[in-house]
Amino acid sequence: MEIRIGDLAKRSGCEVVTIRYYEKEGLLPKPARSGGNFRLYGEAHIERLQFIRHCRSLDMTLREIRALLGLRDNPMQDCGEVNTLLEAHIQQVEMRVSALLQLKRHLVDLREKCSGSRSVEACGILQGLGNCNCHGESATNSQTSG
Repeated sequence: MEIRIGDLAKRSGCEVVTIRYYEKEGLLPKPARSGGNFRLYGEAHIERLQFIRHCRSLDMTLREIRALLGLRDNPMQDCGEVNTLLEAHIQQVEMRVSALLQLKRHLVDLREKCSGSRSVEACGILQGLGNCNCHGESATNSQTSG
C-alpha cells in the first residue's frame, strides 16, 4: 500500500506540515517517490506516525521520542534505557504539576482579595495584579518553607 502525504495526514489526524517536519527531524523515514516525485508512504510510516503522536500526547519532547524510536528500532537492546527515559519524563511532569499547583494557590489567593461586590476601582484582584502583590500569605509561606 502506498499513499500520498495528504492521505497520510487524513488517516493519522496529523497536519501535512507536521509530517514533513517529522521527516526533516529524522523521526519518520524518507518516503519513496512516485514517478511524478510525490511522496509515497506505507504502513510502516502510518504506524510510526501513530507512535510519535501517542508520545506527543504524553507530552514527550522530540528528543525523548527520537531516543525511544532509536531504541525501538533496535529491539534486541535491553529496555533499561526506556525505563530510565520514562522515569526522567515522569519527574519532569511532577515538577510541572508542582509548579501548576503553586500557580493555582496564587490565583486562589488573588481571587480572595475581592468579594465581587465592589467597584472595579476598589477591586482587590486588580490592585493585587497592579502592585505585584498577588502572592498571598500561603504562597509566600510555601515559597520560603519549601
